Amino acid sequence: MRLDRFLSNLPRFSRKDVRFALVGKRIKVDGQTVSDPLHEVREFSRVECDDDVLQIGKPARYFMLNKPVGCVSATVDPQHPTVLDLLDEPDKHELHLAGRLDFNTTGLMLITNDGVWSRRLTQPQTKIAKIYYVETEQVITPDYVEKFAEGFYFAFEKLTTQPAQLTVLGPRSARLSIVEGRYHQIKRMFGHFDNKVLRLHRESMGPLHLDPDLAPGAYRPLDAAQILAI
Repeated sequence: MRLDRFLSNLPRFSRKDVRFALVGKRIKVDGQTVSDPLHEVREFSRVECDDDVLQIGKPARYFMLNKPVGCVSATVDPQHPTVLDLLDEPDKHELHLAGRLDFNTTGLMLITNDGVWSRRLTQPQTKIAKIYYVETEQVITPDYVEKFAEGFYFAFEKLTTQPAQLTVLGPRSARLSIVEGRYHQIKRMFGHFDNKVLRLHRESMGPLHLDPDLAPGAYRPLDAAQILAI
């Protein structure tokens, strides 16, 4: 939210008061004096006027987790363990998942309380590539590569998928790069060839790669460079 709008929403400020407070350099955001009315205020920002705290702010949190098989990509589930159940963190109910994985799909999951950050990561228009390792029941033939690049028509959604890059690694294994996240998309793409996906593992999302030392079910905080990369 813009700083001037944030201040105007508070009962103590009229629009005139906001202008005077900004011009008078009485407003601080995260410890820095700010006079620009367009300055962004987020839920994590500490905002002060003179000696009064207008918003305490709270720390933004970002985690990388290696999702195991049999774990639901949800915050709550009455029947199965969830991704959040794997975290030993305070106030984890405030966290959400930046992109989901199917029940039996493994690999990189990103968890945060920063909605702006997660939207940049998952919105289709950003076209951030998600890389998966795939193993299938039947042989992956060369004609798969051309079809994946061409796109698949999904009748239920009445759309054609964005071009995807398929790299064949072996007779029944491949690495796939997609920029979407349609319902069971990868399984449906291979299903076009009547080829069942036996294993699906997400290796990366954009510049963020799953830590190879992170065991299934384990997690760690992202470092500053990884957070800023999105």
